[in-house]
Amino acid sequence: MDELPYAEHLRPFDGELRREGDYDCSLFEDREFEEAEGGGARFLETAFARVSFTGGSYRRARFNDTWFHGVRWLGTDLAESDWLDSEVVESALAGLEAFSAGLSRVAFHHCKFESVNFRAATLRDVSFVDCTLRDVDFGGATLTKVGFPGSGLRSVRLQRAQLRDVDFRGAVELGIEDGFDALRGATISHGQLLDLAPLFAQALGVTVAEG
Repeated sequence: MDELPYAEHLRPFDGELRREGDYDCSLFEDREFEEAEGGGARFLETAFARVSFTGGSYRRARFNDTWFHGVRWLGTDLAESDWLDSEVVESALAGLEAFSAGLSRVAFHHCKFESVNFRAATLRDVSFVDCTLRDVDFGGATLTKVGFPGSGLRSVRLQRAQLRDVDFRGAVELGIEDGFDALRGATISHGQLLDLAPLFAQALGVTVAEG
């Protein structure tokens, strides 16, 4: 946290979150928010450390230059939220609704995603580094310049997704549930191609038989 360019301007915030609230250079530490209503709130140059969000709605909230470390989201509504120039480290996201969200220049490091809904979301210049993504739905989403170095993807859905300059080569596991045609805008390694070959054949209705 001390390395953040706005670290010296951070001020502890001990109040409650509210709809359409403005949080500029606020520091949230060791807080628990249950069923909070922060829809439309704006967070600018703000830091969250060891914070837990259970339920609640932050629909259409904006996170600009925001830093998260050790944060837990459980069953939280982040649909249509907007993220810009933000970093999320060693955090967990489970049962999250993030459909139609917009993420630009966002980095996730050592995070766990479980049953997260990114349907129709827009991700640009987003990196998932050493993360675990399980049952994550990118259906109908647009991914541009997205990478997954060191990450494991399990039961990830890409139905009707649009991928441009998406690089899966660094992923340690590439488990795709559906939407194989969306991979036309992605780069995968030769080994990943061999692993996915049976699923490609199944999706295309190709029968592979011994000659």
